[in-house]
Amino acid sequence: GELRFPLAVGYLYDEQGDWIIDPDEEIRAAIADLFCASAQTGSAYGVVGAFTGRRFPKRVWGGAWGGELRWGALTHTRVVRILQNPSYAGAYVFGRYRSRRIVRPDGTITTKTVELPRSQWPVLIHDHHPGYVSWEEYLANERRLAQNNTRQGQRPPREGSALCQGIVRCGSCGQSMSVRYRSGSAHYDCSASRVNRLHTRACRSVKASVIDELVAGRLLQALAPREIALALAAADEIQARRARSNRALELRVERARYDAARAERAYHQCDPDNRLVARSLETRWEHALRELKDAEAELAEHTTPAPEPSREQIEALARDLPKLWTAETTSEKDRKRLLRALIADVTTTSQPADSELQIGIRWRSGAAEQHAIGRPPTYNDTTRTPPETIELIAGLVAEHTNTEISAELNAAGLRTGRGLPFNAHAVRHIRRAHHIPTITSRDDHDLTVNQLAERLGVSRDAIYYWIRHGQLAARRSDTNHLRIPFGPDVEQECRKRIANSSHIRTQTQTFATGGAV
Repeated sequence: GELRFPLAVGYLYDEQGDWIIDPDEEIRAAIADLFCASAQTGSAYGVVGAFTGRRFPKRVWGGAWGGELRWGALTHTRVVRILQNPSYAGAYVFGRYRSRRIVRPDGTITTKTVELPRSQWPVLIHDHHPGYVSWEEYLANERRLAQNNTRQGQRPPREGSALCQGIVRCGSCGQSMSVRYRSGSAHYDCSASRVNRLHTRACRSVKASVIDELVAGRLLQALAPREIALALAAADEIQARRARSNRALELRVERARYDAARAERAYHQCDPDNRLVARSLETRWEHALRELKDAEAELAEHTTPAPEPSREQIEALARDLPKLWTAETTSEKDRKRLLRALIADVTTTSQPADSELQIGIRWRSGAAEQHAIGRPPTYNDTTRTPPETIELIAGLVAEHTNTEISAELNAAGLRTGRGLPFNAHAVRHIRRAHHIPTITSRDDHDLTVNQLAERLGVSRDAIYYWIRHGQLAARRSDTNHLRIPFGPDVEQECRKRIANSSHIRTQTQTFATGGAV
């Protein structure tokens, strides 16, 4: 770690060439606040928002101002680079990047710098110098950035009201369901299946509140104090089994280490010129080394320490969780983070003809459970006229007009599916939609305008004139046509009116004179 290269902002070389933290308090405070904001917000964009209106240091490398300090706005790219820089965790790294030459199809040669994975870094020295964060915090920031990378298919928690956003899957096509907001309410929509040509008849949109209420209720039930006590008892048993399993792995490693040492001694004691024996002993040694490596890797995987809260903290959280969950200060993103800490994913399945939704919940522990809930009513279901009202309309249609039926319905306190009073138009629409037969007339003496004009031998204009001026009674039929009650008294009055009028000509008079009506 003695090779010197330009240091990241926040570090300087002392007189002996060792790394030290910059003595400038403003620089130290800015970098420390960056890591603190990252832990609080959980994203690089959140850090940028926290530094809005605040300047951040940057050191210039190269040129006439090389090595000087500049202050400016903090960008998203800069935040990501700082969070991914192992120097701030007190580690000395060499060979993190590698330059590669690429020949393009047109023959030009370009140089591209790529970042190598941590396993390929030639030099990695922990605790080389003082760090702003620990190595565990650096790894946590690295995992958080990877989980927030939506370009790699990740679905980090957002600020929206959809609680299961990012972890809901369609049980029919297996695709992840996206979130759509319509008229202020969230819906889980199986849109990925349409994009990928995997859409089925069972792929549909579901109102988010229906699934969220079930999942949130199960989460709070699972974190009740009684359930927590059972979980802690089960955790003790699992811990005991894990300790026994780790002891077995330790013995396996010890046995593999002894076999590898024995094979090495046998190989070295062999005559090098006797290749027939030497090759067999070398193969046996290599096989023993592979066994040792596999045993050590399995032991390291099972014995990796994980930070665990104390029993008191878990029990206190269980008591305060319902209040914390419903508190106004708890953001939607915090609820989603808590949900994802215990629930791996949620699957919804339904068939077009089913009235229920099948909701599957898979917990982080590996347990799974299935729930059936009623399908939420659609807009048409909530605005549909009740069957009792339709039956009443069908019973009144034989003796009443649409207007009279609407008056009867309103007098009975009934309303349409949308909660509005009935009128003739609403009754007509219901009869047409439910195929309620239309009665032509309740009186055989009711005539239409055409029928009456033909019977009296006058034009339709004359009939309409009488109706407009109140000289002839008329009403609207169920088919929205004019119907005129035409009894003997009405007929006598109409013919008398025709005889006394000099403007009305009958069809017989018109044909005789050759004129038009």
